[in-house]
Amino acid sequence: MTTDERNQMSAFADIAAIAPQHIWDGVVARAVHGERVTMGLIELAPNSLVPEHSHANEQLGILVRGSFRFRVADETREVGPGGTWRILPDVPHEVETGPEGALVIEIWSPPREDWKVLEHEEPRSPRWPE
Repeated sequence: MTTDERNQMSAFADIAAIAPQHIWDGVVARAVHGERVTMGLIELAPNSLVPEHSHANEQLGILVRGSFRFRVADETREVGPGGTWRILPDVPHEVETGPEGALVIEIWSPPREDWKVLEHEEPRSPRWPE
């Protein structure tokens, strides 16, 4: 991307205008990609599973609503609203949501290049867990 192209992009967007992407069954993400980081608003359906995986990106997050059981390497925690996590690169992790699902904000560095090629759904308002 050239400097002119970067300067022409708006610095602002409404979350409902960002097209969601299907990441796993029951897991939808809306990603904002920067030059050095990706930020995502992640909606996890009730009783969904993010299977064990790892990636080269460092990952930070905070649970906004809902609950889940989160395993990072050999450490497992029940996480509720306000809970945070840090996952170093290449560390295996998995998540299983509770009956109300979850809403998460996460940041990855470097950016999630693998997400840039995923198909997008039609933009819609997020399904905020109650």
